[in-house]
Amino acid sequence: MTEDTTRDQAPERGGASDAAPSRADKRTSAPRKPKDPGAPGLVAVLRTRLAQVVWTAAVVCALFLAVGALLIALGANTGNALVRFVLDVADALDLEVFARRNGVFEMTGSDAATKNALANWGLAAVAYLVVGRVVDRIVRP
Repeated sequence: MTEDTTRDQAPERGGASDAAPSRADKRTSAPRKPKDPGAPGLVAVLRTRLAQVVWTAAVVCALFLAVGALLIALGANTGNALVRFVLDVADALDLEVFARRNGVFEMTGSDAATKNALANWGLAAVAYLVVGRVVDRIVRP
């Protein structure tokens, strides 16, 4: 077969029924398509950002509590401004429920302050992470 015979056997294109509709036909005949529901809108973006802020705040709170408990366990110098700042923030974040003194757990005996800090602030850190993740999942679209 030569090229001339294959061209002759190919079906013709461009008939009246195969022609693409003109621009005017497209405007009048096709209804407008609604926006793609999968495309992120402004509300979805805002909810995502809010969820990220909530999760980040929960992680920062848990980090302060965990570092505060570690500083107590290691016997850090409470006269140091940075150590004092971390302990003060951790004291504020424990919400008096997970306080070092009179918290959920109240240990006695040797190293009671260390045990109380590790148990109560550790539990508070876990609670912040769990609540932060739950709120993140609720807010996120």
